[in-house]
Amino acid sequence: MQNKYLLEISVESVEAAMAAERGGAGRIEVCRDLSVGGLTPDAGFIISTRANVQAPIFVMIRPRAGDFVYSNEEFAAMRKSIKLAKQLQMDGVVLGILKADSQIDVARTRELVTLASPAPVTFHRAFDECVSLPTSVEDVIKTGATRLLTSGGTRTAPEALGVLGDLVRIAGERLMVMPGSGIHAGNIRETVQKTGAREFHAALSSVVAEPANNLGAFEEEVRRLVAAIRDCD
Repeated sequence: MQNKYLLEISVESVEAAMAAERGGAGRIEVCRDLSVGGLTPDAGFIISTRANVQAPIFVMIRPRAGDFVYSNEEFAAMRKSIKLAKQLQMDGVVLGILKADSQIDVARTRELVTLASPAPVTFHRAFDECVSLPTSVEDVIKTGATRLLTSGGTRTAPEALGVLGDLVRIAGERLMVMPGSGIHAGNIRETVQKTGAREFHAALSSVVAEPANNLGAFEEEVRRLVAAIRDCD
């Protein structure tokens, strides 16, 4: 995308990744089981996507569905997945760890950010379960993550545009706040105008039933979203 905005598309198949790139996505997030928010993909999926997609690829690092409070064994699995992602030439990783009191686990997250370096880290929507989002933005910054994917604490980003705008302003240049969930061509202009964000995340499941099985429609919706963002310049 040749403008000041960037669109990241989340996919769970190589074919969907290729369709998203053809549609004009600026970055691809790969994961499995998007129905539960996305889990760590297997090595074969990562390798095939890297072989077929030129756009930057970020890989989800999430060992299981459910909450984001991880055992020592699960944390070790996350470390292993990050090392593999680096070996397989991923451009970044996506992760999130909370403490039992629903606050950002700064220490553990910082350890993973350091392990992932020099690849950037996106802190994902585990953030939306935090009690105080403004305070938690500061905690995400302390981890060294460069990007925050959030729906503003609600089910979808368009439901929380005011909150998202506040988070963008709080973060300033210290952290890229990236609205995601429920974003599509029909609401992106308002999202851009009311949040001031520069990067946006979408899976498009709200407008395409089973995107992995409807690649033509999925690609067209990516293309429509890209065009709508370009019109925001």
